Amino acid sequence: MNWVLLVAMPVAFLAGSVPFGLLIARRHGIDIRQHGSKNIGATNVLRVLGKKAGAQCFALDVLKGLVPTAAAGAIAGLLGRFDIASGDALLWLGVMVCPILGHMFSPWVGFKGGKGVATGLGSLLGVFPVLTIAGVGAFALWVVVVARWRYVGLASSIAAASLPLWIAGSFVAAGNLGWLGRAWYEAGWAFLVVGVLLAGLVVFKHRGNIRRTLAGTESKFGERVEVAR
Repeated sequence: MNWVLLVAMPVAFLAGSVPFGLLIARRHGIDIRQHGSKNIGATNVLRVLGKKAGAQCFALDVLKGLVPTAAAGAIAGLLGRFDIASGDALLWLGVMVCPILGHMFSPWVGFKGGKGVATGLGSLLGVFPVLTIAGVGAFALWVVVVARWRYVGLASSIAAASLPLWIAGSFVAAGNLGWLGRAWYEAGWAFLVVGVLLAGLVVFKHRGNIRRTLAGTESKFGERVEVAR
């Protein structure tokens, strides 16, 4: 058992739990939980405070998933490998999920939080290269959907739902390139199962957005909310 990964899990959760959206908004003199969608994530920060604050929040939320996940993988000697034993794969995936859960259920804001998209992207990128490829693919799809329809919740749900396909495709491609021995059979299932569970969690967190999109009442990407100072 790789004890480094076990120790990294609570550290990763705490890193993910830092409510950057709330902290950025407080610097501007407001409580982000009282404006817009009342969410502490980057989309609501963008909607309420504008592009600069939204970009800062997005970058920080990505980093709080990326840094602990990649650091744990590097220390455990797993970073850059496809041929990972199933036990180590499950532990590293546990580390990957912890920042996302910390963001969604932050103890600093009453175990509430954001919807996990930016932090989830960072966590996926941190499992290099196995989930980095899938994360980039899902994010590219997110960009396409936002550019076409401008609904972030819809884009996030579609990108999340595509994640298991990107993961499976990554392993198939790696196998065709000769990067795998029996890694797919030994550990690939773990990455795929966690990808399915993560996709389901993100879609569940966006159920309200999906309902509003279908009803025609969902705010579009880039629309601002006027805040009384």
